Amino acid sequence: MAETATTTQADQRLLSGDFMHRLEQLDVMSRKILRGRMQGERRSKKRGQSVEFADYRNYVVGDDLRRIDWNLYARLDKLFLRLFMEEEDLSVSVLFDVTASMDWGEPNKLLYAKRLVAALGYIGLVHYNRVGVFSFAGTIVDSIRGLRGRRPIPRLFEFIDSQGRDDLPAKKKGNLTQVCRRFALTQQHPGVVVLVSDFFDKGDLNEALRYLSGDRFDVYAIQLLAPQEIDPAKGNIIGDLRLRDIEDDDLAEVSVGPALVKRYKANLQAYCNHVREQCLRRGIAYMISDTSVPFETLVMQYLRERGLLG
Repeated sequence: MAETATTTQADQRLLSGDFMHRLEQLDVMSRKILRGRMQGERRSKKRGQSVEFADYRNYVVGDDLRRIDWNLYARLDKLFLRLFMEEEDLSVSVLFDVTASMDWGEPNKLLYAKRLVAALGYIGLVHYNRVGVFSFAGTIVDSIRGLRGRRPIPRLFEFIDSQGRDDLPAKKKGNLTQVCRRFALTQQHPGVVVLVSDFFDKGDLNEALRYLSGDRFDVYAIQLLAPQEIDPAKGNIIGDLRLRDIEDDDLAEVSVGPALVKRYKANLQAYCNHVREQCLRRGIAYMISDTSVPFETLVMQYLRERGLLG
């Protein structure tokens, strides 16, 4: 009997039924050879035991005689082994930022991130991959992991929808180094890791990403910004203001005019370039988007162009 999943209010808030149907045509891709533990729908880059033929190689002593192609031997008088494409599952982990800076902007960054996480989780589950979702701030705030198949989809959506509440601990201030370290130490399975954040973190980004680099994980970093962060004029930020950092309560009194806005934009661009450079240095795929980009365009076009989905 096929697995089914009922529709919940969380489903409707995050993804429409029509869009979920479109998502089923996509799959999470890996740029690396990452070994799964269960038979899934993924076509591996390795050669294995499935029924779909891939290639031949020369027989060597000790190989399984059952895999010899005797018809080829009759024609060429030489022993060859049949190789087949192996199908395996993939571990897909999505870490998303629920710090106070994410719960801001129009469209709201946190809601946009939740929809993105729901889409990635949904794609992973319908293709029978192992899916885990982790919300983080000063540390990993909450998680749901070890999901597989369609049945847990409503539970996954309810979990995503609930994140970022004021009653959850460690919501306000971020510590990306602590988050990446804890994830790397506790994540048992190699696989694809998607990190969704605005990256407004005052720690050492290079140190944080160090924990995710290497052969265990194929990492994608998605930086989300609000339109008002890219262009302060869209947020009517002008004149003499007293600004407060919503994560650590630092205060700054500023006079916002054209010269300061120009300097702000240059600094923001420099910081985003820094995030990109640190990711590329660690072999992490990077992309940036602002929340005014239609969510469907981000998933169906931009993530496919970046190679995360295919």
